[in-house]
Amino acid sequence: MNSVAPLPPVVSSRHMLATLGITALVSGMLVVAAFEITRPRIEANQRQALEQAVLRVLPAAVTHRSFVVTADQLRPLDSGGAGGVIVHAGYDRDGKLVGIAAEAAARGYQDMVRLLYAYSPDCECISAIHVLRNNDTPGIGDKIATDPAFLANFRTLAARLNAERSALAHAIVTVKHGRKVEAWEIDAISGATVTSRAVGKALNDSAQALVPAVQRQLTVLTRAPQESP
Repeated sequence: MNSVAPLPPVVSSRHMLATLGITALVSGMLVVAAFEITRPRIEANQRQALEQAVLRVLPAAVTHRSFVVTADQLRPLDSGGAGGVIVHAGYDRDGKLVGIAAEAAARGYQDMVRLLYAYSPDCECISAIHVLRNNDTPGIGDKIATDPAFLANFRTLAARLNAERSALAHAIVTVKHGRKVEAWEIDAISGATVTSRAVGKALNDSAQALVPAVQRQLTVLTRAPQESP
């Protein structure tokens, strides 16, 4: 006579839910613990990367200070308070202001394109960019960080203010490759027009608000005491 295997014990739904709850709790605690352990290193790496990017777009600077700029105020970054745009003022060995670095971003072909750009009060122009993040098509969209002709757009890209000093006199725009005729135009990379336009939009959106505010606070920035970053 064949024996019948005993049925496995029935596990109550309450027990299963409790087990799942404990597993989820432990997993969450491990994730939080890992994040807290690695956060100081991540933040240190981010600060170091930003330091290098600032000095890259402001090569004449030997030191810089970070400020928060609003429409009518400028304060050191570490002074507290909310709101405003973070800028990094670069100074040479004599403590002279050589330029301002700030971040800008706009939607590219696949994701956000993030930049750090340099604004020179002397020429009222954007004098350099550095790509912080770009996930657009490798070999095409990523040329915004390496193409010499494209980067040449940003040696003296006009960012002059209008007569009222309230906005740029001319919006920064990207034009099709080979059609640049104005100092505020960006000559796009052939085959990477969408990413090129993202750069133009990012710079224009940022500069339209930031340049007037920086110019209003220029005396304070120029006289800012030299400190190690």
